[in-house]
Amino acid sequence: MKWLQQLRAEVSQHKYAINAKLLGDSSELAWSNLGYWSDAAQTYPDACRALADHLAHNVQLTTSDHVLDLGCGQGASLLHWQQQYQIQHIEAVELQPKYIQKIQTAIPQLKAIHGHSFLNLKQISFQQAFDVVLCIDAAYHSSLNSFLNSVAPVLNSKGRLGFHYLILSPKFLNLNVAEKIQLALLLKAADVNLKNLSDEVAVQQQLVQAGFEQIQIEDFSEAVLGGFSQYIQQQTIAPQTEAQYTAFDVMKIQLTAKLCQKLWTQGVVQYVQVTAQKK
Repeated sequence: MKWLQQLRAEVSQHKYAINAKLLGDSSELAWSNLGYWSDAAQTYPDACRALADHLAHNVQLTTSDHVLDLGCGQGASLLHWQQQYQIQHIEAVELQPKYIQKIQTAIPQLKAIHGHSFLNLKQISFQQAFDVVLCIDAAYHSSLNSFLNSVAPVLNSKGRLGFHYLILSPKFLNLNVAEKIQLALLLKAADVNLKNLSDEVAVQQQLVQAGFEQIQIEDFSEAVLGGFSQYIQQQTIAPQTEAQYTAFDVMKIQLTAKLCQKLWTQGVVQYVQVTAQKK
């Protein structure tokens, strides 16, 4: 389990930063999610766009929507909402200052980008509530209740929410104490707290209690966890990129892929897309 210790150390030092060039995206505003892998998504940017498009489709994103993108990373999703969905009013929340500066320069027409945690949106003075709040591949690093309590107040009545999360499958009930401890360590290495996770029924209840309806939970485990790990296993680093990465960058990606493979193989934790509408 030495790889777990390595991954945990790296997450604590660099949190969620990732070298997208190593994954196959050299864009100025690169993608940085696990991607949704299918026959139609053969490249890393394609898979990342597919994950974003699945959310957009399920929340029925329209041109007139006022959109809030939480944990937008390097900004690829913001550009995607503008170019592919012609969204005019987009605001974003991101913690990493270097990404915020880059986005502000590259997308001057962006309504606003806020350097805050999306778990404390009440600290941000938004001019109006949002029709849609999206959070791609990031919400599972926090407790669901904390996430929902932060997000619900900034949504309009009938506003739509879309995010990705981890839930416990029925197989979790069959684990013994030692196996649960091992799973907790496995998730902690990726900055996920096992105590924050629950099964699908409990997640439904949490959403209802937070004031949401029309809830849809879809299992993306194979396409996301299995797909990302398989992509990294098959990928080779091109020589011309050698000057653009460090051994740490390579190791972090490889260990993340190993974690995804472990979760997918065990089948105890599922990667899900969640969409809902505020009452």
